Amino acid sequence: MGSVRARTAVGATVVVALALLAAGLFMLSALRDNVGQQVGLQAEVTARDVAGRLVTDTEIADLDLGIDVPVQVVDRDSGALLAATEDLEAISGTGTGEVVARAPAAPARDVPATAPPDDDGDGDDDGDDSGDDSGDDDGADDQGGGGTALAPGEVADDIRSGSGSAVIDGESRDYRFAALDLTTPRGTDVVVWAGAPLGLEQVAVDSVRDSLVTGLPFVLLVVAGATWLLTRRAFRPVEGIRREMDAITHSGDLSRRVPQPATRDEIGRLATTTNETLAALESSVERQRRFVADASHELRSPIASLRTQLEVGQAHPELLDVPGAVQDTVRLQALAADLLLLARLDAGERPAGKPVRLGTLVADEVAQRVGDRHPVRVTGDGGDPVVTGSRTQLARVLGNLLDNAQRHAAGAVRVAVLRRDGAAVVEVADDGAGVPEADRERIFERFVRLDDARSRDEGGAGLGLAIARDVAARHGGTLTVTTAPEGGALFTLRLPLASG
Repeated sequence: MGSVRARTAVGATVVVALALLAAGLFMLSALRDNVGQQVGLQAEVTARDVAGRLVTDTEIADLDLGIDVPVQVVDRDSGALLAATEDLEAISGTGTGEVVARAPAAPARDVPATAPPDDDGDGDDDGDDSGDDSGDDDGADDQGGGGTALAPGEVADDIRSGSGSAVIDGESRDYRFAALDLTTPRGTDVVVWAGAPLGLEQVAVDSVRDSLVTGLPFVLLVVAGATWLLTRRAFRPVEGIRREMDAITHSGDLSRRVPQPATRDEIGRLATTTNETLAALESSVERQRRFVADASHELRSPIASLRTQLEVGQAHPELLDVPGAVQDTVRLQALAADLLLLARLDAGERPAGKPVRLGTLVADEVAQRVGDRHPVRVTGDGGDPVVTGSRTQLARVLGNLLDNAQRHAAGAVRVAVLRRDGAAVVEVADDGAGVPEADRERIFERFVRLDDARSRDEGGAGLGLAIARDVAARHGGTLTVTTAPEGGALFTLRLPLASG
């Protein structure tokens, strides 16, 4: 399953299936509970209807139970069946399994319909306990009654429930039964059992379950299809980006760009970032090509000059220009060192994180320059600020700036070490012609020389300032050029001070 669309469609389908399954089980459980409560309520209503008739002077023998649900009227004391639904053939889950009613026994206590006041408060009409010939005046129900004595014509508040089955007129069903205690106006303690069929509950649950089972595959098919189509549409720009990147890879044409959708979503931002990366890569490759071409051109001149001098010296030793050969060799060595340093900087080499004292570095570098054409004056009130980096690379920056100032100065070069705005600053100024404002950024490009008429022997290869700016950037600093108070160029190297 290597396709993102396929994995997305399958994942969405599985998630929806699990969600629907959980929702279906919850709905079935809730439906079963709800329908069960309705069935129980129906059984309770039937039981209270029968109880209502019994406490309104309807004799047990005169009860009309010609209904299609099982009803039993059971004596609480003896458990005898006193009345039952017509055509009841079998029953279970109630107080008794009998289906044929017996003749009611004599009442446990002969209480008139309207009982006189109980003077002694014991519930006995003769003023003492000896007249209770039933011996069981507490209304206890050996069929699971509430154990609370009820007054004649009173119905208990509590309803008991249970489940069972019954056969009526040859048809067997499962029922939920409700049991209700009462005492008839004649003082007979009975329990009314009334049932309500559970078939409605089962039919409702089965219907919903069948609907879920039948509809779930269709819903999942729709979800899978919709997810597939939506992801296909969503990933269409990604496929366009992939095809264009593949074409760029095989053609090597970095000027091409991937299609950019009009939407501003993640894919649109991906296309924008990809095009920016291609642009940066194209620019980098172009700079590398120019660098290689310029380096080849710069190396060709001293190598050709050195070869010519050596060949002449081989043929005519007396004509060998040894100082010229040495000068070309030195130029070639310096150019090779510059190219090697630029290659390391382009590769992302980071300077060593060691403390460097700029004041000491400037003093040491100036002291070593004994062959300069113009005197170098060191000034500044910054003391000896400490920065973090590579002493060798920073010395190279200072040397390149001094070399540049010596080439363009009219008579003097100045170096200053300062502290400004929490940073260490080194200024190199000369009194030459300065740098035109339009060229103040171009001079930091590689192999750029503003005075094209100047001979190569007198000038550099155009790498010194480029190296100086790259090293400054690697140290977290900047290198800029403005106009010096002396009238020439003022190069300002700004570096962050060492922490601590």
